[in-house]
Amino acid sequence: MKLGAFSVSLSVKDLGASKAFYEKLGFSVFGGDAGQNWLIMKNGDHIIGLFQGMFENNILTFNPGWDQDAKPLESFTDVRDLQRALKAQGITMQTEADERTSGPASFVIVDPDGNAILIDQHV
Repeated sequence: MKLGAFSVSLSVKDLGASKAFYEKLGFSVFGGDAGQNWLIMKNGDHIIGLFQGMFENNILTFNPGWDQDAKPLESFTDVRDLQRALKAQGITMQTEADERTSGPASFVIVDPDGNAILIDQHV
């Protein structure tokens, strides 16, 4: 199962303080909008998202259709196909992608320890 680019989405209390901290670890801003309280930061192939006031807990995020530079892949497994495959294995969806659509969509599942996993396709 190919899930696409991986990042960790962190729920932060102070976007500026978190940005400064991760810059000290060698991360630099890769995308986002500080005015809307979110930034994407990158260090080599490692990506973290900093989100202030958007969700309570940290989230593992996968982006089907993107490589680690957020560039579209020539071929990938569509988010709806991933959703169908996981459902067939008995995994319960917290939110679901509309399987009647195409293009951008997402769904959320939760692992046995309560960690949210967002499968978020942008292409």
